[in-house]
Amino acid sequence: MKKLHLSKLAVMMIALVMLLTACSSADKSTETPDPATPTTVEITDIHGVVTVPVNPKNVVSLDNRTFETLSAWGVKLVAVPKGVMPADSSYVKDTTVQDIGDHREPNLEVLAAANPDLVIVGQRFAGYYDEIKKLVPNAAVIDLNFDVSETAANSGENLINGFKSTTAALGKIFEKTAEADKLIADLDTSIAAAKKAYNGTDKIMSVIVSGGTIGFSAPKSGRVWGPLYEVFNWTPALTVDGSTSDHQGDEVSVEAIAKSNPDWIFVLDRDASIASSTDAVPAKDVIANSPALQNVTAVTKNQVVYAPANTYTNESIQTFITIFNDIAAALSR
Repeated sequence: MKKLHLSKLAVMMIALVMLLTACSSADKSTETPDPATPTTVEITDIHGVVTVPVNPKNVVSLDNRTFETLSAWGVKLVAVPKGVMPADSSYVKDTTVQDIGDHREPNLEVLAAANPDLVIVGQRFAGYYDEIKKLVPNAAVIDLNFDVSETAANSGENLINGFKSTTAALGKIFEKTAEADKLIADLDTSIAAAKKAYNGTDKIMSVIVSGGTIGFSAPKSGRVWGPLYEVFNWTPALTVDGSTSDHQGDEVSVEAIAKSNPDWIFVLDRDASIASSTDAVPAKDVIANSPALQNVTAVTKNQVVYAPANTYTNESIQTFITIFNDIAAALSR
């Protein structure tokens, strides 16, 4: 009788185990497996669609519009052009980050030796795109440049859409889409504020101060100010035939600038962000000490707005958000 009792108990235990196993299998069969994490993402640059690794290990960036964003996101770079970057950039200070030099005489051998998975080209280095592609054939190379030159049909639109597409692309590559969306939203907010603050009639003058000289920054194109005339529909105090997008501004006499009597002057201090500039004079001193400008409305009413000191070497989306917010605050006074 004892053997029979043990046999029934064993059968019951086996049946219970089989039942639990079946239930477990049934539960698993209804689960939806997590999709595999993508290892690449398709980015559209000015040349077409490029397949880029997600969170690439060895990254080189040559685009001054990207450094502040990448640094804020904690992206490690293996090589950068330190000579045309703000001195306080985390990448410039990091001795493990290789220096490619400036865009006039870059040391592309340093770039090749870094064995990059991704190279970000743009702005000053856009002209080296083809050479870099040949130099690192196994790397993804993306060109994030956008046209704000004097030949561009819509420089203002190109500027704003360029910042948005660049930021979104970097967000996808480095899995920072939420951060990218926040930056784009902040840009839109700052644009709206600056548009609202402008009365539609005040005459705007934009200049670039370099080496103690005031250069005319023409409406429509060029560094920083030009495209903003289109973005905000500013009334220019002065227009000049044959104006360019020269990085030091065009040679228009200070007297001609004064004669246009602008209500506002927007200033880019080029030297403030170049450590090697030995003949630098602060832009505020140049404007304040210019005899020709002393009776100009913008000066007498203290309506002069300066771009952040490092703007010339840090034309990031964050820099432009600051510029737009500063413009909105000034025009709203």
